[in-house]
Amino acid sequence: MSIKLTDSLKKLLKQTAEQLKGAVRRKFIAQTVMALGQGGQSLAEQELGWNRVTISKGIKELKSGITCVDNYQGRGRYKAEEKLPNLLEDIKKLVDSQSQIDPSFKSQRLYTRLSATEVRHQLIEKFDYEDEELPTSETIRVKLNDLGYHLKRVAKIQPQKKFRKLTQSLSS
Repeated sequence: MSIKLTDSLKKLLKQTAEQLKGAVRRKFIAQTVMALGQGGQSLAEQELGWNRVTISKGIKELKSGITCVDNYQGRGRYKAEEKLPNLLEDIKKLVDSQSQIDPSFKSQRLYTRLSATEVRHQLIEKFDYEDEELPTSETIRVKLNDLGYHLKRVAKIQPQKKFRKLTQSLSS
């Protein structure tokens, strides 16, 4: 005996499942599939677009009474300074000797001559980091900006242009 889902019922079930998250969503899906009876999992997959893995996980949670905890915060990469705890201090040691405050003294920004790629090379040479363990130059550039360093050329004071004095022969 197969159950036929109407379009309005499909729409209602899909919208309800979309509004729920995590374990609550899985519980709703599992209860719906179990109410559909035999063949409910394949019917829900075909007609509602629900994932079979999610359905079976929800049924197991429902039957056992144990809810699986989703650890979404645990996903992703660790920060570079978590893997390399001395990285930020080593970057500061390198860049401080090559930095200068804003020449016009209008801001407290620190400007450095070193590019992020050069900082990365010097970390390998002077602090014995391995090439594979260091983050990319782009990541080092972001860390430099976070530390308050701005990668711009240090402005040198430009000499004033010399103007020729007007003489009698030039003014007439």
